[in-house]
Amino acid sequence: MNLLDWQQRFDRWITQHFNQADAAHDVSHFRRVWKTAQTLMAGQQVDALVVLTACYFHDIVSFAKNHPQRHQSSTLAAAKTAEILAADFPDFPEDLIAAVRHAIEAHSFSAGIAPQTLEAKIVQDADRLESLGAIGLARVFAVSGSMGGVLFDGEDPFATRRELDDKRFALDHFRCKLLKLPATMQTAKGRELANHNADFLVHYMAKLSAELQGDHQHLDDEVLRLYSPLLP
Repeated sequence: MNLLDWQQRFDRWITQHFNQADAAHDVSHFRRVWKTAQTLMAGQQVDALVVLTACYFHDIVSFAKNHPQRHQSSTLAAAKTAEILAADFPDFPEDLIAAVRHAIEAHSFSAGIAPQTLEAKIVQDADRLESLGAIGLARVFAVSGSMGGVLFDGEDPFATRRELDDKRFALDHFRCKLLKLPATMQTAKGRELANHNADFLVHYMAKLSAELQGDHQHLDDEVLRLYSPLLP
């Protein structure tokens, strides 16, 4: 069976069985992560079926960011994936399941599990790239809104006089996590793309800051000066 056949089977299974209220971890997310992973895989000696399977099932268990078991999501997702493969894909190569489980366990930022294989590194990078750029911008506000957060602190949007709190303010999540992601990327191509997309987020922050001051035509150079150094 070729890779496209496996992808179509996984896609049908996810469409029929997966119900996820989190807008950032829906079926489209799995498809996008796989598409990005293919870019990262180019020219690499990897097991593409391991990468494909992990991309499609890495968030099959995904607790909300404010859930007390959030850090266990990837471990539980890995175990659940092994169960699904055994029950619904009995022809899946048994010798690849351990590699799939590791790639899923290691993809999570909150789990803190270091990827040991190139396949796991690619899956982790592909998933983290979802948090950057235009898609990441949309996701951060969607997730914050679903958790009852607000866009930013109207009195101090860039937290110059308070502690960062990304559970309350979506904009705070840029500095709490998103702008730190390029330094965590595992592949050269992943770092290149992450730096490019994180730069987009910094420029968005500079545009937002300018608009909050009544300037709709320019960027706030002070924001660029302050936050661009966060990028590697």
